[in-house]
Amino acid sequence: MMRTRPLKVALLGCGVVGSEVARIMTTHADDLAARIGAPVELAGVAVRRPDKVREGIPAELITTDATALVKRGDIDVIIEVIGGVEPARTLITTAFEHGASVVSANKALLAQDGAALYAAAEKNGQDLYYEAAVAGAIPLIRPLRESLAGDKINRVMGIVNGTTNFILDKMDTSGAGYSEALDEATALGYAEADPTADVEGFDAAAKAAILAGIAFHTRVRLDDVYREGMTEVTAADFASAKQMGCTIKLLAICERAADGGSVTARVHPAMIPLSHPLASVREAYNAVFVEADAAGQLMFYGPGAGGAPTASAVLGDLVAVCRNKLNEANGPGESAYTQLPVSSMGEVVTRYHISLDVADKPGVLAQVATVFAEHGVSIDTVRQQGKDGEASLVVVTHRAPDAALSGTVEALRKLDTVRGVASIMRVEGE
Repeated sequence: MMRTRPLKVALLGCGVVGSEVARIMTTHADDLAARIGAPVELAGVAVRRPDKVREGIPAELITTDATALVKRGDIDVIIEVIGGVEPARTLITTAFEHGASVVSANKALLAQDGAALYAAAEKNGQDLYYEAAVAGAIPLIRPLRESLAGDKINRVMGIVNGTTNFILDKMDTSGAGYSEALDEATALGYAEADPTADVEGFDAAAKAAILAGIAFHTRVRLDDVYREGMTEVTAADFASAKQMGCTIKLLAICERAADGGSVTARVHPAMIPLSHPLASVREAYNAVFVEADAAGQLMFYGPGAGGAPTASAVLGDLVAVCRNKLNEANGPGESAYTQLPVSSMGEVVTRYHISLDVADKPGVLAQVATVFAEHGVSIDTVRQQGKDGEASLVVVTHRAPDAALSGTVEALRKLDTVRGVASIMRVEGE
């Protein structure tokens, strides 16, 4: 039997995502009620610009006083889609204190203060759900913390930022330079006027922190994630990648150490073989590749951003939280029982693709090979081309600690025969 008294929902933020959430709540009201077991009522919408016309939202629901809205006491669920750390953090904790569960899409806040938010939710007997914080519409958070809860996850590697994937895909398929591809992404609405958060990897790093924490049952903060942007990737890098049968993606990689004693989380451009499923992810799409003991290899793919896709994830969480409210139960909270240390990037074992500009004369290759040997890094392949006294030397290494590889590069820079290091890129997915 369906309960007739509605569950009251308040919305913090009514931009691209928030307006879609409100629209779906209205147009799909009967379906949502049937799935939840009670009707849901939009009881208030907090915005910064009250004079803006918001189609389908009654004017009496609009308020600029978000604090008063979350303190009302009759709100069952708060949906937070304003982003940023403050005032979102204070509003969410206040909502918990006044008896509301929270659905959030706030990756930056969760990556920085997820543990504190979980603690506040548990203290007040409320839920914290955030499927929309990572990879938009792709069901990812719930499978990791529920469907795979009985398995041991060893690696999560994915493309979690649509803007950077669009840019790199255009550079790969059309031969465009970085600036040209960025301009196209901006014109199509895939890139913000200030794309720094995307192209420098900050957005992906926040998502990596969230994914690592869930996958490995340990606390991983944004500061724990190694981050490297993709603004230095060039057409020459793509040409080198193609010669290796690879392409280049900005990857978020979360790994459990081979001995199980630590974890790492990192974001950086990398060459991946064309045979890897992530290599075929085109334009602004996202995909996440999960490796687990029992389940094996899984891939989650779909649109990672946009109003409607992100709203879909928000509404999925809303249904789950409302069901919990009706059953006087709570969903899964924080799972950080392993308390594993987060290793530095220097301890990560990886491969390098290094392109050097060198003097075209006898003995150069021997000098370079000696530097690699002195740092304990084994060379997989070498390719050399020379003309008019100058040459390029491309070295691909076997797997080695990143610190050893970085030390090798610094030593190479000091050789008189090395004119410069043209590019350095890690090789993943093999």
